[in-house]
Amino acid sequence: MQDGREEQITSLVNKALQSIRQQERVGYAGNSQRMEHAPVVALVNQLLDDAIEAGASDIHLEPADMSVRIRFRIDGGLYEMHEPLPLQVHAFLVSRIKIMGKMDITERRLPQDGRILYPYRGQNIDIRVSTMPIIDGENVVLRLLNISHRFLDAGELAFSKANAEFFHSLCYKPNGLLLVTGPVNSGKTTCLYAALHELDSKTKNIVTIEDPVEYRMQGINQIQVNTKVDLTFSIGLRSILRLDPDIIMVGEIRDEETADIAVRAALTGHLLFTTLHAGDSIHAIFRLIDMGVVPYLLSASLTGIIAQRLVRCICPDCVESYCVEKNSCEASFLGDMYMEGVMLYRGKGCSTCHYTGYQGRIAIHEILVINNVLRQAILEQKTMEELEMLAYSAGMISMRQDGVAKALAGKTTLEEIGRVLYGEI
Repeated sequence: MQDGREEQITSLVNKALQSIRQQERVGYAGNSQRMEHAPVVALVNQLLDDAIEAGASDIHLEPADMSVRIRFRIDGGLYEMHEPLPLQVHAFLVSRIKIMGKMDITERRLPQDGRILYPYRGQNIDIRVSTMPIIDGENVVLRLLNISHRFLDAGELAFSKANAEFFHSLCYKPNGLLLVTGPVNSGKTTCLYAALHELDSKTKNIVTIEDPVEYRMQGINQIQVNTKVDLTFSIGLRSILRLDPDIIMVGEIRDEETADIAVRAALTGHLLFTTLHAGDSIHAIFRLIDMGVVPYLLSASLTGIIAQRLVRCICPDCVESYCVEKNSCEASFLGDMYMEGVMLYRGKGCSTCHYTGYQGRIAIHEILVINNVLRQAILEQKTMEELEMLAYSAGMISMRQDGVAKALAGKTTLEEIGRVLYGEI
């Protein structure tokens, strides 16, 4: 955090404390009009502005014994971008955020969810708020959804040439089920939006059901899950099938009922895109079977699986090259791709990247296109190892191979590939 920005936060905190003490002296009676102009409002706005400018995806407000820790999630990692704030301001920060998110400021014993449309430089940033009571107070997490204000198209998803061809062919199938898999915050939804962006909504009826709707897409009918009125993925998907859709996007398969409806929809002439939490493409097949999808339906409906992870990019302002030593861990990680004199890249660390050596993120992919041999193997319930061998025979490139290629091209580091895939090299 720049010294000037830190001084600004400190000044706002001091003003907020003065305002709090003054209200305590005169007796605070919940004067919301006064709170709308209190320094704590400016403090919350400053934290939001700082997070947006830093490219953060989440803001964490975590109370402890004597202070409140403020952390931003940037490029997948959590960083303390501010000095801890005095604990006295915590309740006021939480109240202000709850007011912005149209939440109940008097309820502190139960978790709550809210939504803020925050104006920033002429645009509205969609922020999802979650509160959770913990021992020292209420933990608050704010997720900033649409900082970039735009969609990525297929050409910006960092596909290799072979994977780009696989992706394009899967998007233009007349029907079938396309899965995008990976852990939380691995870019699955961004990939799905790119697929929808690739398609022509003028001649197709494209309907989505999402939780939440992260981006508004012109020409596409988007439905927001609302559990308060029992509009779940499964109920919404059943209703979508009566809207004469050509293409359906389901934000996530979370249960057996949604999985079954999705598979049957794909069998009845619809092209259906969805996400699933699974380690890789082969594990996704077994995950669906474990959820109760019968193999013969899965075999007939599944067209392809995209597994992906997000890895940090090397900071372009401090990148440097170096030669890989013969007996190093990196040489071992490269395996057959190692040759004497091979060069890799890393970031030295600078003020631009907050001295991490990384700035931004890029996806590494594994795309499995289901052919007739794989359909038969799924139908016969072959083992995971057998399916994996057939997948590589069909041309699948593993996430490891894709990541190594991107490290050799200077886009990321082997250390980052190893961290994301295995925890370490």
